[in-house]
Amino acid sequence: MSYLDRIQADLTAAMKGKDDLRLSVLRMMKSALKNKEVEKVRPLEDLESLQVLQTLVKQRRESVDQFTKGGRKDLADKETREIAIIEEYLPAAPSDAEIQHAVEAAVNEVGADSLKQMGAVIKAARARLEGKAIDGKALSDRVRQRLGPKS
Repeated sequence: MSYLDRIQADLTAAMKGKDDLRLSVLRMMKSALKNKEVEKVRPLEDLESLQVLQTLVKQRRESVDQFTKGGRKDLADKETREIAIIEEYLPAAPSDAEIQHAVEAAVNEVGADSLKQMGAVIKAARARLEGKAIDGKALSDRVRQRLGPKS
């Protein structure tokens, strides 16, 4: 079952259950996926759908930061609840050990020994973690830590 099919089925259930927040988030997700389909002029593959949903989560996390800094706890809480709903559709995030293993393997594969090769290491690590919900910032921080100056 594709992401759009699953979202559509859940959308119907949310309408019947009168769950306004869930309904709103599911409509937003469906709209984002449909817009990407229109942009690509073809149905999305699962990996592309996953990337769209990850982008939505990232946008909401940034909004939570901004609302928290602005003293709008009510809006930050709403965004946090939206993140929880979107994350139901994402695969499990890799554990710290999996990320560390992927980074080490990527460093060895690329032969990286300085921060100049950080992009290549991140790309190789992402390939190893494909299909999992990867937090790009956490991954880049881990790679920077691994490649950074040895003290």
